[in-house]
Amino acid sequence: MTTHSLSIEVIFAPSLYSSRQIRINYAVVVVDILRAGTTICAALHAGAEKIIPVATIEKAVLLKEKGFLVTGERDGKKLNFADFGNSPIELSNGQIKGQTVVISTTNGTRAVETAHGADVIVIGAFTNLKYLTEWLSSLDKNIVILCAGWRETFSLEDSIFAGALTESLIRRQDKYILHDSASAAQEFWLPARHDLSNYLKKSSHYQRLVSLGSQEDLDYAGVLNSTPVIPFYEDNFFKNIYK
Repeated sequence: MTTHSLSIEVIFAPSLYSSRQIRINYAVVVVDILRAGTTICAALHAGAEKIIPVATIEKAVLLKEKGFLVTGERDGKKLNFADFGNSPIELSNGQIKGQTVVISTTNGTRAVETAHGADVIVIGAFTNLKYLTEWLSSLDKNIVILCAGWRETFSLEDSIFAGALTESLIRRQDKYILHDSASAAQEFWLPARHDLSNYLKKSSHYQRLVSLGSQEDLDYAGVLNSTPVIPFYEDNFFKNIYK
């Protein structure tokens, strides 16, 4: 008989993070499906050495002036000084291999900043779901899934992923108890699991990005397990620890 000693909690927006129930021995999975989390996974898969997330445009400008490549957006639109937009497609073309890349976005990089202080911070996306599940299951830690959302509020696509990760974890290891938020996220995942690409179209942010001409990025974000990476946050940057 398995003894449940660890738990999974979902935080549906960064504004709720300070009220979380899990406070000790925890790993935070930061989720921004459309698109920062997916973009970070794509960049590391394309050979980027490090990804530096920054919450403010001012910090991104300073790092650009120091010679770093910058990828970023606000409200879905590429920053005018950036080398790349917040686009997994753009960052998959080989130009960043061996490079350190700075990323600053509307929601995802702010969520990373919110999670500062956690024992472990990693990025979760549909594109690395299987690999992340394997790794998290090997940890003796509670799991907090932090959805970046849209401007500190709920987003459907991040919450669907939270449910997918929750289900994937409990299927792999019968050692977790679920907070109500994790159980709710599973319910979001159930109708989406058989037709993820179409279900994501229900998201208001999906529609926002379609209007900006980002359909290729949206298609990329809905492909399961296409990037065998685990973006691990340490010393203010993400690196890939999946081997």
